[in-house]
Amino acid sequence: MQAFDFLNKLGEGAYSTVYKVRRRSDGKVYALKQVKLLALNEKEKQNALNEVRILASVQHQNVVSYKEAFFEEETGSLCMVMEYADGGDLYQRILEYQKKGRYMSESFIWTLAVHMSRGLKALHDLNISHRDLKSANVFLYSDGMVKIGDFNVSKIAENGIIFTQTGTPYYASPEVWKDQPYNTKSDIWSMGCVLYEAICLKPPFRAEDMQGLYNKVVKGEFQRIPRNFSNDLNALIGRFLAVDPQSRPSCEEILTFPLVAKRIAQMSAPVPIPSAALLDAILLPRNMKQISDRLPAAKYEEERPSLTEPDELQADSSLPRIRYRGRVGLTPDERMFQSRAPDPNDRRKRDLSDPIKLASPSRYHKKILRENYGGLQIVRRNRLGSLSRPSQSRNMDISAVLDNPSPTGLPRRKPRYVSSHVRPIARLPVLESHNSRVLRTVTEEESRKNSSVKSSLRPAP
Repeated sequence: MQAFDFLNKLGEGAYSTVYKVRRRSDGKVYALKQVKLLALNEKEKQNALNEVRILASVQHQNVVSYKEAFFEEETGSLCMVMEYADGGDLYQRILEYQKKGRYMSESFIWTLAVHMSRGLKALHDLNISHRDLKSANVFLYSDGMVKIGDFNVSKIAENGIIFTQTGTPYYASPEVWKDQPYNTKSDIWSMGCVLYEAICLKPPFRAEDMQGLYNKVVKGEFQRIPRNFSNDLNALIGRFLAVDPQSRPSCEEILTFPLVAKRIAQMSAPVPIPSAALLDAILLPRNMKQISDRLPAAKYEEERPSLTEPDELQADSSLPRIRYRGRVGLTPDERMFQSRAPDPNDRRKRDLSDPIKLASPSRYHKKILRENYGGLQIVRRNRLGSLSRPSQSRNMDISAVLDNPSPTGLPRRKPRYVSSHVRPIARLPVLESHNSRVLRTVTEEESRKNSSVKSSLRPAP
């Protein structure tokens, strides 16, 4: 449970609760169903494991997909992670239209019929009967998809016949009411009830008590759908709600009906999905801590990182394009985004005859001068391009600095002798910056000269 962040509660039953969660590893939203397994009897525990088996077996775009199942020892709960329906369920949609006092569009009803038929066909191909198909178990998505979910009471018919009776009374078929054996045609009846409720915003069979409901269901008495819906849709509902199970069509026959095929041609083609195989039954262990080893593996859709930029970033980007080549031949704007680490062995050829034409000092050279040779002085150029007199002087002992080890461990650079605009003096190389400033050191001889010049310029007392 530590792998998920619980957002809110979606629903709650007697022994199970459904939460909206966010998985921390991928940031996606899922639906997590928590079943209090220790509070159930043996049959109910097996039904919960059977739901996990069916969810992991069926892989279809119109069936809620399975993601993961695990057992939480702290609460003794079986947790099933499924895809989250961002559009809610059909029952919530019906309540919304009841408040509005409006009917749903016929195109949406046909979408329901086609998608539910496809989802049921995926179940029936594996001999699985849903047995509890109702509007609350039909889930809607923002992309227009309709999916079937909640397989808690679903059953696998080994011989195609089921004898146990279950389901919601409003959607139960006549053979279930009569306590007779039934097959997958019972789901067709339930789908007809769901479509009728979506059209009329109310179930087809209603009564004040169970006996009255029984009489209407076994007789197949229901009102016609509103006249503003087509006769094709009314005929389809009539085929679904046939009292005789043999008169009801199968899902494969429904999808081949001319009136349904005409609507399918207007929809997008289904995504091809490989045929699924029914997983082996999950046996209930005596020690519940061993149940995690028997659950199916996780089936998350992990996204692979793209090796190329998205098309919108390639087509329009306000960031400069970085080119992996040398600095030679680059424009000033391109040179700004070229990273270059300082190289201690870098000995650039400088024109030492003219200090004004020297290259710009790098950060590495500035660090050498500042930490190894101490006092630096900023000297400006005048309008004629020659160096102006230094305004300040700082004495330094070069020999003392050279004798001491470097505090940073960087190699020391020996002083060079360059020509000056006055006369040759011993000083360090003069480096020119971007704003036409020159950084240089002041020798002891020049410092004495500057002091004499200042004293001669002072007015007599």
